[in-house]
Amino acid sequence: MDPFLPAWRLAELTSSGQVGCLELLDAYIARVERLDGRINAVVVRDFERARTRATSLDNGGRPAAGPLFGVPMTVKESFDFSGHPTTWGYEFRRAHRAATDALAVRRLEAAGAVVFGKTNVPVALADWQSYNPIYGTTNNPFDVAHTPGGSSGGGAAACAAGFGGLELGSDIGGSIRVPAHFCGIFGHKSTWGLCHGRGHTMAETASVPDISVIGPLARSARDLRTALGAITGPDPAEGPAQIVVPEPRVASPAGLRVAVWSHQAGQVTDAQTVAAVEAAARVLADAGAHVDFAARPAFDATEGYHLYLQLLDAALSARIPDSVMAQRRAAKAALASDDMRADAVMVRSVDMLHRDWLKLNDRRHHIRRAWGVFFQDFDVLLCPALATPALPHRQDGDTWERRIGVDGKEVSYNDLLFWPGITCGFHLPASVAPVTRSASGLPIGVQIVSRLYGDLTTIAVAGMLEERLGGFRAPPGFA
Repeated sequence: MDPFLPAWRLAELTSSGQVGCLELLDAYIARVERLDGRINAVVVRDFERARTRATSLDNGGRPAAGPLFGVPMTVKESFDFSGHPTTWGYEFRRAHRAATDALAVRRLEAAGAVVFGKTNVPVALADWQSYNPIYGTTNNPFDVAHTPGGSSGGGAAACAAGFGGLELGSDIGGSIRVPAHFCGIFGHKSTWGLCHGRGHTMAETASVPDISVIGPLARSARDLRTALGAITGPDPAEGPAQIVVPEPRVASPAGLRVAVWSHQAGQVTDAQTVAAVEAAARVLADAGAHVDFAARPAFDATEGYHLYLQLLDAALSARIPDSVMAQRRAAKAALASDDMRADAVMVRSVDMLHRDWLKLNDRRHHIRRAWGVFFQDFDVLLCPALATPALPHRQDGDTWERRIGVDGKEVSYNDLLFWPGITCGFHLPASVAPVTRSASGLPIGVQIVSRLYGDLTTIAVAGMLEERLGGFRAPPGFA
């Protein structure tokens, strides 16, 4: 059996009885045991629990099989998985054990999935490198000298290496989209609030953190839609509210309205990445789409970016230990007034008054409206997921201390937040689809953005590109 089959095809095989659920699970377990030493992606394993569940599915009959019936999958380490640690990479969380499964894990299993492990993350889910003192470093299966991204890096690496049918991730600053882009797979960052993240916090909280969302990573666009449908919905403890996500306006590129934002003055973007985004747009144009390379939403890009950075810092503040907050207060006091690096913009937000946050949030909603007006004329926006293909491993100090080279220019590491942030800061949905490889063989993806609750539209366009460009291709040495 081809381990790189999409999840929808795996579910067809198990629901029809052509392959047993336990047989399929054991094939993926054997693959993890044989190959994961190269990349260190699946860092928490519960094969016996999964075998028990797969056996139950085999014995329970198939008439009511869910859309993910028998599909083996992993989830990001930051999701609660009963009896196992949820550390977020923090050493002080090593002894933690979750009492229950996260809501999204329960929903995926209700759809038939078989969760057999959890995948690696950076400390605090706050890096595009996936390493931590508990589980070590995860490598990119396309080139082990490079990171698979973060913070859903272990999951993207596992999915690309054929270690299961699906992955569940989360995203507040590119944490689904960047790993999908780095590892040549599909990923979906859902509209904020569409999928409840209960069980995706270190503390037992009921509120949904600002900007932060959950969503799937997969080897096909169709799988994104299936998995998103499984996890969509509010916390059932809050009542029977229902969220209706509209179908795409068009079912093919003919008549599709596409805007392209491939580069931005003042924000360095790798030339290969710019070319890949523009080439993907031309593929849609050749298939009948109307494509506009000049259209932009009606707000200042720098203001929107800096607004995101301030709101991001406020959102992250609840998960930052007191010791780190003390360091950030000291850094704030030492800032030069003309320092406009991403890190400087964020650190100025330390200890922000709630009154000031409310003003930022109001300005955010004005820009959300500008995005809404923009998407009256366009179905989707194509833009980079990040400014460069997969970065080399970097573990030299904190992210705000690093510098990175992009097309011969040296920039602050966190200044790469522009492309993830200019969309997710305003709660918009975005899918990533693989479109090409760099000159060195690293994957390059395109970010596909739409209006609030336009999730099925971004996934549909990812599918259009998959059909025309070939979609996922297995990394050398893992096929």
